[in-house]
Amino acid sequence: MTDIDTWEWFGKRTFHYSQFEPAKLRAAKERLGLTVSVCLPTRDEAATVGTIVKTLRRSLLERSRLIDEIVVMDAGSSDDTVAIALAEGAQVFREQDVLPEEGPGSGKGEALWKSLHACKGDVICWIDADVSNFHARFVSGLLGPLLLDPNVLYVKAFYERPIRERNALRSTGGGRVTELVARPLLNLLWPQLAGIVQPLSGEYAGRRVALEQVPFSSGYGVELGLLVDLAARFGMDAIAQVDLERRVHRNQDVQALGRMSFGILQAVFSRLAEEGRAAPGTYGTTLVQFSNQLREYHMEPREIVTTRRPPIVTVDGYRRHRATAVTAPE
Repeated sequence: MTDIDTWEWFGKRTFHYSQFEPAKLRAAKERLGLTVSVCLPTRDEAATVGTIVKTLRRSLLERSRLIDEIVVMDAGSSDDTVAIALAEGAQVFREQDVLPEEGPGSGKGEALWKSLHACKGDVICWIDADVSNFHARFVSGLLGPLLLDPNVLYVKAFYERPIRERNALRSTGGGRVTELVARPLLNLLWPQLAGIVQPLSGEYAGRRVALEQVPFSSGYGVELGLLVDLAARFGMDAIAQVDLERRVHRNQDVQALGRMSFGILQAVFSRLAEEGRAAPGTYGTTLVQFSNQLREYHMEPREIVTTRRPPIVTVDGYRRHRATAVTAPE
């Protein structure tokens, strides 16, 4: 596909959630005969998952009928995440029970990849389950470009990201891995993606027909990987972004962000190897971090291996499942 200039893309494909009225979106959805699934990948999110599912059910499933199902893909929560989600009306799938014949995987990317099998919708919208200021606009905003423009295949959220310091919430400062790792990498290696405001945002939506054709990186490499692969396959004009204004969630400590960055860098090197721009298998998988206990530094090695699940449309279990779903009577 012919690509477009970054500045042109930004002006054409950047929106604000207020541009999309839910009533108009519902009319477009019904006219097109599309179904929409909202999926929350979870692991120990009992504090926030209930409010998110309740808001989705009341505002978007029952009232505006903009979505058709709420799915929770759980990665082995040890708290009450699953029980709370079920009580609020979500369908819950345990990660290990979906496509078990494909072997075990790990991390967020695994949950997203398997959710394509679990969800029924023509459009899949993913929402992080730790958002504490969740609002229906997080979904309606993402669905807007997809329902109103047939050329849009994938939509990313962006927003102001506050950060908690002690007991105060500072208006900016979140998104540290984006600014220190993801944005520099995109500008260096895939500059056509430089106009993406929040490349690592946890809220995004896409058409199944596009999502099932690209691989999914495991762990936290999935967001960057999807952007790179979808842009390469379908062109930048197929990608849009929507301003959701403000998102508050649980900020992670610096060591956790280091592990996240390590996984993202692994995904990047893997992608570069596929493009012939880096030698395959020449990078490490152990991240050594340090803790300071009683003025003594202790080495803490962490094994982090980022893998790539293939396009799910190539998986026999998925193809059989989709064939059954398409031919099943209403």
